[in-house]
Amino acid sequence: MSEKDIIICRCEEVTYYDLKETAKRFQCTPRELKLRTRAGMGYCGGRTCRNAVDSIALESTERDESQITLKYQPPIRPVSFGKLGEVFE
Repeated sequence: MSEKDIIICRCEEVTYYDLKETAKRFQCTPRELKLRTRAGMGYCGGRTCRNAVDSIALESTERDESQITLKYQPPIRPVSFGKLGEVFE
């Protein structure tokens, strides 16, 4: 399995490779990396990938204590897992 196959953000299908390349190319802060790749902006609001996105961004830039780390974003309205997996015909 290569970096291109490892999905970090399942909701937006953003891979580890995409995050690393974007962070390296633009020297992104965690927030900028999130906005450029949409990682953490899906159904779960970053609950599963927030820490990974934060870590990857901080590998390519120096930590600035004035920056606010990524936060969890609740969905606009709760969605049950049954609705997410529902098949429409």
